Amino acid sequence: MTDKAVTQTWLVLVAITVGSWWLAPAQYSDALRASVPITALVLALTLIKSRLIIRQFMEVRTAPRWLKLATDGWLVVLFGAIFTIYLI
Repeated sequence: MTDKAVTQTWLVLVAITVGSWWLAPAQYSDALRASVPITALVLALTLIKSRLIIRQFMEVRTAPRWLKLATDGWLVVLFGAIFTIYLI
């Protein structure tokens, strides 16, 4: 992976991290309340971050197609389970 690709990926990861922090309701009020839409959005952003890390920094982008599909499937199942548990 080129230095430019590493830098671009890192900048996207930083932007998603800052965006997730910005969504935290505690910075707007003293009361902490659970919010399903905000939680869903933060989990979706985390899914994107996880996929970027796996693809770019763990070299899965150059791996066989079955491994790409397996890691994507694993992420979908994992984050689906996390969100389901949150809703229960």
